[in-house]
Amino acid sequence: MSVVNSQVPARFLTLVAHLVIVIIIFWSRENSVRACLPLDYTNEEYRLEDTRYAYISCSTTIKLFYVSLPVAHHHHRLNLLSSIGCHASGSVALLFFLFEQWTCSIYWWIFGFCSVIPALYEMVLFVVVFVFKRKPL
Repeated sequence: MSVVNSQVPARFLTLVAHLVIVIIIFWSRENSVRACLPLDYTNEEYRLEDTRYAYISCSTTIKLFYVSLPVAHHHHRLNLLSSIGCHASGSVALLFFLFEQWTCSIYWWIFGFCSVIPALYEMVLFVVVFVFKRKPL
């Protein structure tokens, strides 16, 4: 199997791994939310952090996967950089986030580097290919 042909399965596997880990974090958010709060927190603080963590960060990450899925599977440089690199590092970082119970502020860094950057690349590629009708570099 050539390098180009092996990028499609690698891209798919890293995307699915990243998505599955985000879903697991969403389902087990109670421990993660408690790790983000001080020892003596109120119910209002818990509810606010749970809303911020679960419904804003995790759901936004899942929505960005819809942007990352359809476009760049034929653009090999973009596959290597954004899809495979960012999503693989996002999977590993989120595993550490989940098992080590890092604070919620670290999730936003992982979100920015491993979910937003690939989605921005995909949107730019979409505009170049479908709006301007140009072949990407």
